[in-house]
Amino acid sequence: MGIATDIILLVLTAFLCGLLMQRLRQPLILGYILAGILLGPHTGGLTITEVHDIELLAEIGVALLLFALGLEFSHKDLKPVKLIALIGTPVQIGLTMLLGYGIGTMMGWDPKSSIWFGALISLSSTMVLLKTLMNQGWLGTLSSKVMIGMLIVQDLAVVPMLIILPLMNDPAAGLISLGYAAVKASLFLGSMFLLGARMLPWLMRHIAKLGSRELFLLAIITIGLGIGYLTYLVGLSFAFGAFIAGMVLNESDYGHQALSDIIPLRDVFGLLFFASVGMLLDPRFLMNNLGTILMLVLLVSTGKGVIFASLAWLFSYRNVIPIAIGFGLFQIGEFSFVLARIGLSTQSISIDFYNLILTTAVLTMILTPIVSAQTARLYTLQKQWFKKEQLESINFPKTGFSNHVIVAGSGRVGLQIAAVLHRLALPFVLIELDQRRIEQAQNLGYAVVFGDASHEIVLEAAGVAKAALLVITVPSVVDNEAIITHAQLQNPSLEIIARISDPDFAETFSELNVYDLVYPELEAGVEMIRQVLLVLQVPITEIQRQTEALRREFFTSRLSQSRPYKTLAQFRSAEQQFDLEWIAVNVHSSLINRSIGEAEIRKKTGVSVVGVLRENQLEPNPGPQYRFHEKDMVAVIGSDEARARFHAVFMTPSPTG
Repeated sequence: MGIATDIILLVLTAFLCGLLMQRLRQPLILGYILAGILLGPHTGGLTITEVHDIELLAEIGVALLLFALGLEFSHKDLKPVKLIALIGTPVQIGLTMLLGYGIGTMMGWDPKSSIWFGALISLSSTMVLLKTLMNQGWLGTLSSKVMIGMLIVQDLAVVPMLIILPLMNDPAAGLISLGYAAVKASLFLGSMFLLGARMLPWLMRHIAKLGSRELFLLAIITIGLGIGYLTYLVGLSFAFGAFIAGMVLNESDYGHQALSDIIPLRDVFGLLFFASVGMLLDPRFLMNNLGTILMLVLLVSTGKGVIFASLAWLFSYRNVIPIAIGFGLFQIGEFSFVLARIGLSTQSISIDFYNLILTTAVLTMILTPIVSAQTARLYTLQKQWFKKEQLESINFPKTGFSNHVIVAGSGRVGLQIAAVLHRLALPFVLIELDQRRIEQAQNLGYAVVFGDASHEIVLEAAGVAKAALLVITVPSVVDNEAIITHAQLQNPSLEIIARISDPDFAETFSELNVYDLVYPELEAGVEMIRQVLLVLQVPITEIQRQTEALRREFFTSRLSQSRPYKTLAQFRSAEQQFDLEWIAVNVHSSLINRSIGEAEIRKKTGVSVVGVLRENQLEPNPGPQYRFHEKDMVAVIGSDEARARFHAVFMTPSPTG
């Protein structure tokens, strides 16, 4: 079956290796690379026969990944990082080439090989970095935007490198070719942003009107890969063209739908890319040159990491950003493979030098998710070493906060919570790591702490020891555990409301003594059920009974320790329809030991009793014979005037009392 057999074998092995990495709590891409090593031509046993065909398919994976990235990032998102991308990246490439030349001289290589080495290590891996950022949940942060901006400029720099490096002996011819390529690239990019921005949205709008999901997906793939091929024809990289197509399409109304449709295909072809990287690794060559390769990995990784982090700091990026960039872009990129093949075909480098570069590059790619994952830990240590350095806080009062609300995460949910707290003049602090969201909160006048809420020092800066409530909006259960643990150490009596991303994690929160949980999928389902029953003209009391039964069943079946169910949420549906208020029956109330009928509540005040909470048991829509007890919580609906009369008639001491 040829290539079909190879793909089946590769996908199956990648699946098993991915399961292994999941068990070991390692990134899945390491499993895909391991699958490539096991099935590669250098390992023996089961072997992929059509390695070159797999590599060609892997190029589609790179293009689809960048196409999807373009669908997520518009040119507006890249504007804040344009200085470091356009100015800092050329400086980085130059400094890294000097680093490579120095390493080559130290290794005793000739000047030409040293220059080639510097050029090859100056590029970082777009594919590896993006997949790592996705897995770690950092995509969308300011540090990720800086890295993506620099990678885009690096990809553009591949074009002049492909022209100049093989023609070092004929500089004049190289300059002519470079100028010609620059003209073609400028014309192509200009036409894409001027014409493509009008034509592609128009095309997608007409395809969407046809109503065929299959045709819509095919159109997306055609646009991404087709424009990528056009860029290849004009001398730019195939993957870069796909990225530009994604950015242009992102400006249309169908960008989000296109992204959701393309993700499964992107992941499958991405698997082929990482497997093809593993196939390049020759274990025997690695063992025979282990000392040299490990030295190169150490020198290149450390040198590039320091260069990237220093440039970020020089361009006024602070806090965790320089560390994240240094730990994210230290590897050698996939375009270095392309450059190395050009060098081999033009006899600019030897076969041993080629194998040395490939092995070093593959090892740095394998290390990327492991090293990048240490960013948060190193940032925490940095803050401990420099305790005098204050975390960046915005819109804080000079006196600080007390009895305030801390909202960990200022995404859509966090900002909605902040907006309500702001309108009610209740004190609160946001904790956020994404610079764009920080700027948004700053413009709204909200108090913000820049940092990761899972770090003790960040919670301390937000005043968790004096806080009344902590609201965690981030979905990751791992982050939730860290945030809750650190917060409870500083404030054991702190009330905590957390977002739960999976019902299976309810037990984890129970062990942390956190029971106020919000499951977005449950709330969406409950609201849809409410809307369905309203359309079907089911009585509102029955709707309330059914929806609250769903909530009770969900949480009581998953939380091992008992705690009173927070019933102020039980009538949220009614609150959307009526003016509802919960009122406690106090010791002075004339309702004690009287029934609803005897008190003639509706006749005297105009309110209706829609529920009573007694000893954590809810009695919805009680009848006229229902008698009140002291400490009952009574839910009444009615106008402001009616509820005021209810207070005056039934909740104030009698003149004789």
